Amino acid sequence: MATEQELNDFLASIDKRAYLRAAFSTRDDDAAMDLVQDAMISLATKYANKPRDELPLLFQRILTNAILDWHRKRKVRNVLFSNLSDFETQDGDGDFDLLEALDLEQVSEHLEGADTQMERLQILKHLETEISRLPARQREAFLLRYWEELDVAETAQAMGCSEGSVKTHCSRAVHSLARVLKAQGYA
Repeated sequence: MATEQELNDFLASIDKRAYLRAAFSTRDDDAAMDLVQDAMISLATKYANKPRDELPLLFQRILTNAILDWHRKRKVRNVLFSNLSDFETQDGDGDFDLLEALDLEQVSEHLEGADTQMERLQILKHLETEISRLPARQREAFLLRYWEELDVAETAQAMGCSEGSVKTHCSRAVHSLARVLKAQGYA
């Protein structure tokens, strides 16, 4: 069980990195600060009884979930609260046509076509399948390093092995995934 001082020291040691991570993800400094503070409060209130070495992974998971929730809420809010009355006609006659107001050429640059989306989904499906086929330690190292974005030391601590072992497991996983995906025709 982490002492109050250990918890305070841990939170003080990660506040800047956590804020930067949230700020990069949300592109909103105020929201990032709120998310980090909420994650810290959640860690302190719900998980203060956990050992000190479990706090980094718990905090990362809490912050990741908070950021994902923020994006979901923002997406829903934007859909629900965009009013067509916010748009004005260009000629002032009062007849507004949303399709005429949109600059479709500019918007289309940022949208994927159905074929691109389908191709990306197929690649992700193949990648998920191949990740599930990796040996357990390679899969664990790969997911902690690249999905959870932990550094080598944090991954080694979470896996209970040396940093060299983490690097070896990650290297083997990446090479294995690259070889299999290349054999399936993905560049």
